[in-house]
This record gives sequence, C-alpha cells and structure tokens, in this order.
Amino acid sequence: MEKRIYILNGPNLNLLGKRQPEIYGHETLADVVAACAKVAGEVPVRDAQSNHEGGLVELIHEAREDGLGIVLNAGAYTHTSVAILDALNTFEGPVMEVHISNVHQRESFRHHSYISARADGIIVGCGTQGYELAVQRILRMTGQG
Repeated sequence: MEKRIYILNGPNLNLLGKRQPEIYGHETLADVVAACAKVAGEVPVRDAQSNHEGGLVELIHEAREDGLGIVLNAGAYTHTSVAILDALNTFEGPVMEVHISNVHQRESFRHHSYISARADGIIVGCGTQGYELAVQRILRMTGQG
C-alpha cells in the first residue's frame, strides 16, 4: 500500500477564506490542499476536515494504515482534546502541528496545546504557508525529500 501524507483539519477550517480573513487569510482549504499536493510531488496527499472530535480521531486511526505522516490543524480541539492526543500517540510516523495564526499573540486559552505533546514539529503564525512547510518537513523526516 502506498504511503500518503494526511492533511487533517478541525472545526471551522471548512470556512477558511471566509471566516475572519484578517486572522486566517483569504485562501480556501482547497487552495491549501492544492499547495500541499504540489509540495508533496509524487507522494499522495489525503485531506480531510471534520467539525467533530470523533471524526478527527477516526481519520488519525485511518492514517495508522497508510500514513507517511500527519499535518494537523486541530483548530479549537488543539486546546481541549485528550482524545485526539491519545489517537496521535497510536500513530508511528511524524506529526506536524500547524496553526495559521500566532496563537501566542491571541487569547490565553490558546497558549496550551494537547497536540504539542505528540507533535514532532509545530508551525505557528506562518499563515497557510505553514501547511506547506509541514509537508516539506515530513518529506525530509521520512527520507522522501
């Protein structure tokens, strides 16, 4: 089975480009995925977005079977979900945590991340380019790029 990079997004990221563009920019999630696929080159990309915590957990479980690595922007679940952390702890490949905005310049509740305890790297405040950087890092970590 061919390994792929999972690009996983949590709640409200389906509204990327429409919701608070002054914070998150004007690019859509489709734009982000297209940019990631271009960076990944020959390595396939599997993208998914869920507004439900359990949906993200199931996607992480799916990645256990054919995932080369996971790029995860868990949205608000970053700050609340032990369930997502536990699921990530079952995944053997690299995990890159991505935040479009600089969460450390925002409300204090956004300063803590459960995901960070498992992440091999964290990209914060680089806009949607952070996803591309995360894909590049996974490729390098796995000897694919």
